[in-house]
Amino acid sequence: MTRRARWVAATLAVAVLAGAGTWYLGHVGRPAAAAATVVPTATATVTRRDLATTTQVSGTLGYAGHYAVIGQGAGGTVTGLPSPGDVVARGQGVYEVDGHAVPLFYGARPSWRDLAVGVPDGPDVQQLEENLTALGYAGAANLTVDQHFTTATAAAVERWQRATGQAVDGRVAVGAVVYEPGPIRVAAVQAALGGDVRAGSAVLTATSTTSQVLVPVPTVQSYLVHVGDAVTVTLPSGALTNGRVDAVSTAASATADSNGSAAPGGGGPSRDAPVTVPATVTLADPHAVAGLDQTPVTVNITSQAVTGVLAVPISALVALGGGGYGVYLQDVQGRRLVAVVPGLFATTLVQVTSADLHEGDKVEVPVG
Repeated sequence: MTRRARWVAATLAVAVLAGAGTWYLGHVGRPAAAAATVVPTATATVTRRDLATTTQVSGTLGYAGHYAVIGQGAGGTVTGLPSPGDVVARGQGVYEVDGHAVPLFYGARPSWRDLAVGVPDGPDVQQLEENLTALGYAGAANLTVDQHFTTATAAAVERWQRATGQAVDGRVAVGAVVYEPGPIRVAAVQAALGGDVRAGSAVLTATSTTSQVLVPVPTVQSYLVHVGDAVTVTLPSGALTNGRVDAVSTAASATADSNGSAAPGGGGPSRDAPVTVPATVTLADPHAVAGLDQTPVTVNITSQAVTGVLAVPISALVALGGGGYGVYLQDVQGRRLVAVVPGLFATTLVQVTSADLHEGDKVEVPVG
């Protein structure tokens, strides 16, 4: 029992012995004054402010998505490779084979067949035409973007081939381009200069260029975290950047404990590893974390917030005998108990609503 609770209990007991009968709102008799001599008190000012409930968790700064670039087609000798951290955009070379760059095109599907006039219609044709149009080798006036490979499509391919120093034949062979959903950031390179790259061989792994924070939320706190919650991320430098919870998994998993311990035999997390729910945070300003990867950060997640409300220290609240809460107000009328309706609790403060309280009023709080 807290000192504040013992104070209230002692006051009630004395009131009954003195024949007061019941504790009622607004009545402060000798028993309360006697209790006040037992529990030292001070006053706190009623303030008008913004309040928020926050959950602080640890996270890791990284990049969204994980892509594997696999060799396709006839392959050849690797004559050019990017470095980890390099960013590749549409039309730029991802790697080089036999002196020819293999460019990046945007699309959800990898290529699986050679494309030329006469091939059956398919979404891979449309994907190719969308890229040729985006790169300026075709337009609405000379190409209809659809799933049909026409002579107009072949003409656009030839313009692209001519501009990039390829053999001009109007065909796009498997392995001539790399398809990924968008710009990529090279994470690691598996191929080696001078080595062979063949169909199915790993060339490199990459991520998207979108920064995000991976947050393993302890299951005991998972109910406090929701998609759309605002967050503040503290970087190792101490700088702050804002973001928002983008996704929260519905499945919990055990992770390595705080010492990185794994189960005996290296089979995974130990039995004592904390169980967490994975969440991801998207940053409002990706430039604020440029160049940082796999960096530990602190994430403050705001699950509720109110603005411009009256607030008092939580310790000022008094449980009323008939239910509800009150605070001891000290003003020109003396010391009196007034009812309040608590709202949002935030760290040491609580939102209160009462017709008897105003900004700047003084309320009683226990000391110690």
